[in-house]
Amino acid sequence: MQLRHEWKHPISYLDLLAVRQRLRAVMVPDIHGKAGCYWVRSLYWDTPEDKALREKLNGTARREKFRIRYYDGDHSMLRLEKKCKRGNLGWKKSASLSDKEVERLFCGDTGWMTEDSRSLVRELAVKMHIQRLAPKTIVDYTREAFVCSAGNVRATLDYQIRTSLNCRDFLRPDCLTIPAGDNPILLEVKWDCFLPDSIRNAVQLENRQASAFSKYAQCRVYG
Repeated sequence: MQLRHEWKHPISYLDLLAVRQRLRAVMVPDIHGKAGCYWVRSLYWDTPEDKALREKLNGTARREKFRIRYYDGDHSMLRLEKKCKRGNLGWKKSASLSDKEVERLFCGDTGWMTEDSRSLVRELAVKMHIQRLAPKTIVDYTREAFVCSAGNVRATLDYQIRTSLNCRDFLRPDCLTIPAGDNPILLEVKWDCFLPDSIRNAVQLENRQASAFSKYAQCRVYG
């Protein structure tokens, strides 16, 4: 399990233009997508009591959330993920899923999960039963990603954040979504043991401080 540091900064459009240019000078675009740019769709899960949402809003030091995610409309890249936080450190577990398995989940067919070879699938099955975890909301956005091997750094610019409560449409390309509140832009920086000074300087913005911004929480403004 690799613990990673994480910064998040809600930024303005002018900030995005400035930071994009700086990151291009000190990092390289992610090989995925076109010039490091791609579209992300996630389906977040929560309990009937909104455990994941409340823990995020309350700043609970140790927390977790489940999601299913794919990129650029490609169902062959479906991933079940569990994202965990311990203070300012985080880590992620993931497992591949098929579109047929996701459809079975939507239909309430979960018996296959308890004997599955993937430990994360079995864990989700247990928590669906005990905690009553269920799909809660869709989160869409465009991401520009930059990477640097020194420190295993990944910097991303996320924008055009949209949402839908119709979780059954998660796999549909024509899923109707709406802007998530005031539709913020988010800068995220993640690294392992150290953050090179060149990147640290590139992401510095006057009068901006790291925050606990959550795209999931932002998209829950509608329910």
